[in-house]
Amino acid sequence: MEEINYIRHLNGVFGQFAKDGRLNPTHISLYMALFQLWNYKLFRESFHVDREEAMDMAKIGSKSTYHRCIKELSHWSYIRYAPSHNPYKGSKIKMFNFGTSDGQAPYPDHPKNGTSNGQALVPNNKPVQTPENNKNDFKQKKNNKKQSSSKKTLAKQDGTVPNGDNLRTSRDKDYNQPL
Repeated sequence: MEEINYIRHLNGVFGQFAKDGRLNPTHISLYMALFQLWNYKLFRESFHVDREEAMDMAKIGSKSTYHRCIKELSHWSYIRYAPSHNPYKGSKIKMFNFGTSDGQAPYPDHPKNGTSNGQALVPNNKPVQTPENNKNDFKQKKNNKKQSSSKKTLAKQDGTVPNGDNLRTSRDKDYNQPL
């Protein structure tokens, strides 16, 4: 069997996951559990899997969900699944190599050393700071403080919570009153 590169395989399969809208988190979790079991078996061409172990690793609690997801992964050509119907043997799984050969980068758009030829563009959402903008900003902060203090005084007067659920609260509680 050919050599499997762990990182390249994961990069390749996550690239496929990103393109495939049929997958949900349970499919991805099950695939990752199967990949880890494949790693434990030293990347043999095929291996037998114990359903309980795979469900536990994938955090799947339902047998029907497990069977649905593993059949769908097989149908969508992420794995090849051959059920054994033998509780002592386990189902046979063949994982496909999503990694790339040694000569090809996993993402052809990205250069090998992580740098690019062009200049990185960084969005600038902040307004240009001028003396006039700074004055306006100071006025807005001052107005916000005035509004919040006026809300607090109103809240103290009528016993309501500003921007809250307007429950009446008081310091003197009468526990004899009905709720």
